[in-house]
Amino acid sequence: MDLREDAEPMASWLAELRRDVHREPEVGLHVPRTRDKVLAALDGLPLTVTEGRALSSVTAVLHGSRPGPVVLLRADMDALPLTEQADVPYRSRFDGRMHACGHDMHTAMLVGAAHLLARRADRLAGRVVLMFQPGEEGHDGARHMLDEGVLDAAGDRPVAAYALHVSSAHWPHGRFATRPGPLMAAADRLAVTVRGTGGHGSEPHRAVNPVPAVCAMVQELPGHVARLVDPTEPVVINVGTLRAGTASNIVPETASFEVGVRIMDPAVGEHLSRALVRFCEDVAAAHGATADARYLFGYPAAVACPDESRFAADVAREVFGDDRYQEMARPLTASEDFSRVLREVPGTILQLGACPPDRDHREAPGNHSPHVVFDDAVLADGAAMYAELAWRRLASVHSGHEGAGEGR
Repeated sequence: MDLREDAEPMASWLAELRRDVHREPEVGLHVPRTRDKVLAALDGLPLTVTEGRALSSVTAVLHGSRPGPVVLLRADMDALPLTEQADVPYRSRFDGRMHACGHDMHTAMLVGAAHLLARRADRLAGRVVLMFQPGEEGHDGARHMLDEGVLDAAGDRPVAAYALHVSSAHWPHGRFATRPGPLMAAADRLAVTVRGTGGHGSEPHRAVNPVPAVCAMVQELPGHVARLVDPTEPVVINVGTLRAGTASNIVPETASFEVGVRIMDPAVGEHLSRALVRFCEDVAAAHGATADARYLFGYPAAVACPDESRFAADVAREVFGDDRYQEMARPLTASEDFSRVLREVPGTILQLGACPPDRDHREAPGNHSPHVVFDDAVLADGAAMYAELAWRRLASVHSGHEGAGEGR
């Protein structure tokens, strides 16, 4: 029985695990309920398990019976601070917390892969590191796990690293996708506080109102960025927060806003980090105010190793058929802290379409929507894909040539 066939009987169990995780979502670096569910699901497997110290991570190492290199597989476990609106029987029990990005799916898939690979440990040449990571949604969990030594968990550093990520809106149901080179954008922020002098709303000439300065910055920012960056270079900016004042008859002393900045080229980020701060300071000065503007570097862009992306694409085609794989035409402007792993280890991220088959993915609510729904039917295939990537990648090194081995 091959890995895909072996995964099919696990489908209902993986769905139960995924829904159990979905009902009790946890946000940030500390996800003890989710960690305990993962540990329970891995119990009894021949794994060396280590829990995180500064975060609720789980690192599990499977040792094959024969010597060989190391491959890393990663799943993120944390949820988003959203109140779920989707009408599903396994809806989140907690207001303000929801698995709206499919991390519950990834967690169940990687648990499934652990079981599939453990059954073949006596034929496995090498070791597999299973990286269950919290804090992907803005908390830089990957960096924390790197600091705690996840890349050295098996003794030797991995020769390859892979992650899966489900999507409701980008790909048809069951379709895998990746590309060589740039995969996902860097996630930076511009945080600005403008300071004036407060006063009575009836006497604006006796105060310096920071609100007009902030409005000018927000209005002019897109055009200013367009003049700063080569028009062929992808840059996305989004004003996500704006705060000012407490009453209509008060001139506030401060006003603030934050901007999300998505870029592909680190040099563009370095340029914007200086130019946008200077722009905000100059606009504030023109309004008689001052600006504290800070450009904050976040997750770097995710750049895939071309060879590993081609390898993953070949595995997807061979295991699931040509119609189940699609080359990404361009990078996504979403971000991923798995980019930090890809800076250290050759690897890639595979996308997987998980929109329910009775919906058109082009019109379905996307990831991070409180209405998003992912289909459990892709869980077994995701588990098989994780396992195939590790199995075949280790087999290709053990056999002395690059290429896909047999998932037997």
